[in-house]
Amino acid sequence: MEIAGYIASLIIGLSLGLIGGGGSILTVPVLVYLFGINPVLATAYSLFIVGATSLIGAFPKYKNGEINIKTAIIFGIPSIIAVYLTRAFLVPAIPTHLFNLGSIEVTKSLMMMVLFALLMLFASVSMIRKNKNEAATIEKQVFNYPMIILEGAVVGTLTGLVGAGGGFLIIPALVLFSKLPMKQAIGTSLLIIAAKSLIGFTGDLGKQTMDWTLLLSITALAIIGIFIGNSFSKKISADSLKRGFGWFVLIMGIYILIKELFLNN
Repeated sequence: MEIAGYIASLIIGLSLGLIGGGGSILTVPVLVYLFGINPVLATAYSLFIVGATSLIGAFPKYKNGEINIKTAIIFGIPSIIAVYLTRAFLVPAIPTHLFNLGSIEVTKSLMMMVLFALLMLFASVSMIRKNKNEAATIEKQVFNYPMIILEGAVVGTLTGLVGAGGGFLIIPALVLFSKLPMKQAIGTSLLIIAAKSLIGFTGDLGKQTMDWTLLLSITALAIIGIFIGNSFSKKISADSLKRGFGWFVLIMGIYILIKELFLNN
């Protein structure tokens, strides 16, 4: 299972490099099901893996002029604040046992995995559906500040709860509310994901016991994957890949819901 986990770690980075998102939605399931890590700790590990990988992957995008710094700051600040507060205060405050739903004991770990699966279903629809804005001709950039700030805070809170980078939420928001071209939206998304994920991870330091050898090994493979993804992004249709990956995420989300709700009891 660990060998499959290391292969999946490459795929996480590959997807981030190709489409600026999607790979992070796999990180928690990979950590939980293939490496046997507790779901709450897995969300913390995921923040580090996704954050470090996205940061490294953002450098070539920046050199190619595919990152809009102003947009990253406007979206990133509320997102970073929200993710740090969520990891430092909200997650530790959630009790281990929440309530019973018939014969199902709803625990903190179960809630996080179900929330993650629901987010995967939402993400899959976002990736499968063809976005008309992607092909639109971009005129002068116009900022919808209230919507960007609100979306940043919402994405930051979700990132803190489930450990996903949220590129599938950030990219459509940047295209719609910041009027960024798709390639710039992907690059800018990587920078935002890196900043909020790594700062969110600091909210867990001292609260969780980290296996740094495992964490750094997975991160290194994901970083290799993002370089491969960056090089392939010029040759492969991102639109086709995004839809194919969306179907995979949809199947994974359904599997997690079935496993957590019906097969663990």
